Amino acid sequence: MYLVAVLVLLWQAFRVMFRSLSRVDELPRKSLHDGDDRTGRLTIHPELLNKEGEITDEDLLTVRFSNDLEPPQSSE
Repeated sequence: MYLVAVLVLLWQAFRVMFRSLSRVDELPRKSLHDGDDRTGRLTIHPELLNKEGEITDEDLLTVRFSNDLEPPQSSE
């Protein structure tokens, strides 16, 4: 009984994967290097702007996680 259920679930999983893979070719190809985002504008987080609306010069706080093994990079 369990074997039949596992086989049915596997068959359905393969059908779904095959269906999604066959539709990938139908999607329009857009290069990541087109230079435009979805709005056509340069996107800047508001936290990076000072009172005048320009990118800030001050040092920003960075957060490192305990399992991050890469050495910190100098900003200079």
